[in-house]
Amino acid sequence: MNNFSGIFWWVIYPYVMLLSFVGGTWVRFAWFSGGITAVSSEFLEKKKLMIGSILFHVGIIMVFFGHILGILIPKTWTDFLGISNETYHLFGSLIMGTGAGVMTLAGIIILTYRRFSNPRIFLTSSWSDLIVNIALLVTIILGLVSTLSGPFFPTFNYRTTLSVWARSLFVLQPKWELMRQVPLIYKIHVICGFAIFGFFPYTRLIHAMTLPWQYFKRRYLIYRRRPKV
Repeated sequence: MNNFSGIFWWVIYPYVMLLSFVGGTWVRFAWFSGGITAVSSEFLEKKKLMIGSILFHVGIIMVFFGHILGILIPKTWTDFLGISNETYHLFGSLIMGTGAGVMTLAGIIILTYRRFSNPRIFLTSSWSDLIVNIALLVTIILGLVSTLSGPFFPTFNYRTTLSVWARSLFVLQPKWELMRQVPLIYKIHVICGFAIFGFFPYTRLIHAMTLPWQYFKRRYLIYRRRPKV
């Protein structure tokens, strides 16, 4: 990896995708909030949607927070607590990470199969919907393969390379040289993950940013039986 490609992929590209995520989300909510919706196709098919959606959403939430903890918690902290790298990797990455990854993968496979195999759902899907399904499927597979490929890279420790690089982005001091030590499968996963963040605001994925706060402050609905005549 020469300096130019290293700086492009591990400095310029992440910041462009993050700026697209933040700026696109702000514009979408400021001027196009009326178009933010999950565009449910439940009326066309319900059983696969319910199973796939539950598996995917529960799994992706676990995967997201797993990534956050894996990136934000420095190795020095767990070393101070007496947690060895092997123990952290066994329980954090292999057991919890793999479990959440398999759940997420099962969900996205069901949802992708449903979208592409059901003629009515396929015809009512936009190009954005189809691309998002495929992009999520590929990224999740890459992440799961990366997690399970640890034994093939015995000298690689993502907590002293990839995680340190990721944290350095947020303090505006990107240590892109650390990514030279990262195996290719991890790099491709990171690139795909940032791509999803970059295009997030311009797809139906934006609905994940909406929370029904109005339900906490609206008046209670009172239902009364119709009196018998």
